Amino acid sequence: MQENTIIAVASGIGGAISTLRLSGDKSIKIAEQFFSSKNSTPLSLRKPFSLHFGNIIDRKGEIIDEVLLSMFKAPASYTGEDMIEISCHASSYITGRIIEEALALGARTADPGEFTLRAYSNGKLDLVQAEGVADLISTTNATTHRLAMNQMRGGYSQEFTELRKKLVHFMSMIELELDFGEEDVEFADRTKLKELLFIIKNKIDSLTASFKNGNALKNGVPVAIVGKPNVGKSTLLNALLNEEKAIVSDIAGTTRDIIEDTKTIGGVTFRFIDTAGIRNSDDTLEAIGIERTFDRLHKAHVILLIVDNIENINTQITELQLTNDQELIIIINKCDLHEDLDTSSLSHSCFNISAKNHVGIDKLEAHLSEMYGNAQNEVIITNARHWELLSLSLEGINRAIEGLDNGIPTDFIAQDLRESLHHLGSLTGEITSDTILHSIFSSFCIGK
Repeated sequence: MQENTIIAVASGIGGAISTLRLSGDKSIKIAEQFFSSKNSTPLSLRKPFSLHFGNIIDRKGEIIDEVLLSMFKAPASYTGEDMIEISCHASSYITGRIIEEALALGARTADPGEFTLRAYSNGKLDLVQAEGVADLISTTNATTHRLAMNQMRGGYSQEFTELRKKLVHFMSMIELELDFGEEDVEFADRTKLKELLFIIKNKIDSLTASFKNGNALKNGVPVAIVGKPNVGKSTLLNALLNEEKAIVSDIAGTTRDIIEDTKTIGGVTFRFIDTAGIRNSDDTLEAIGIERTFDRLHKAHVILLIVDNIENINTQITELQLTNDQELIIIINKCDLHEDLDTSSLSHSCFNISAKNHVGIDKLEAHLSEMYGNAQNEVIITNARHWELLSLSLEGINRAIEGLDNGIPTDFIAQDLRESLHHLGSLTGEITSDTILHSIFSSFCIGK
């Protein structure tokens, strides 16, 4: 239907060139009505996957712009449909005029994410890959770019698609057993089924465990700078950011609220958080700041405990009440005022620095980069929807394994497998609802 042909600007703001995208069964017919070139052959009769130079001409015969037009024919296009891409000068007036001509000829403006939705609907991408497209557009550093590219290229979703197919085969055998329940037959090899369930379980375990780091890498690894008043927390933040972000003063308790900013180091974005000095205080505002310090401290992945000596340092570490998955780094500040202290008795990474004079900051940054460098090459999940569906699928897998171990009736095992299959299918989009699709694709930019 002609009204199912869509158009939108597909390029971002800025630059000299804009790209418009036209997709649908009438896109080539519509384009050839306003595109004119020295080649008089209609676009529909020209070779697919070709580039053409010419003019966009409106209904009155006026030239709107000189353009390059790319033509793709289904199914070999991004959306899997006939597609036209027009590169024109980056004028909002020009792009508006071209869209106006397309609308007059029967196209309609695209909804947010509709081009990628069509790619998904036409089997060009699964749902995980489609979400990777949105992540790729919003990448801000090398790490998020690699993660998004891996997801867009299939990443773990294709592997789960294959595992799900194998599980569906076993499920069909079990369903067959239930149909012949009175005859006490067994079509599904329980040993091989259990082996497959453990393969899926181990894969899901690995991915769900990666979500905490994956989410941090996507949104910026939270790094809390903590310590007693006047040890140099704000000075360290300023040194890391190379700007006077936080007020530095000799007066204890200057920082009373959370100060936060980001910096990319070695392709990884870190969110550095300067906090109020930890001490007992009768000052109401300072006490609130210290309470907020502990709140952010417990949410941080990396803790920079900054001190100016190592007396009672173990007591300070204990007071932080860190969890096993939080990384503690001890920063011994003001090395210009004292000799290097013996830290051999400490079990955590230690750095002697002078935040004021920017001494040792490069070594600290290199250490932070190395901590998350390996994660850039791992298959990890960054999407909360994926984590939730994998976790729900894992529950069904674990119950099925337990059922097989304990001789639970086949119909109960079948129900657990059905639930697990449903969640794996929802992950890749083999099973989904229009509501979920709308929620996912409505967050995309228009033109993608």
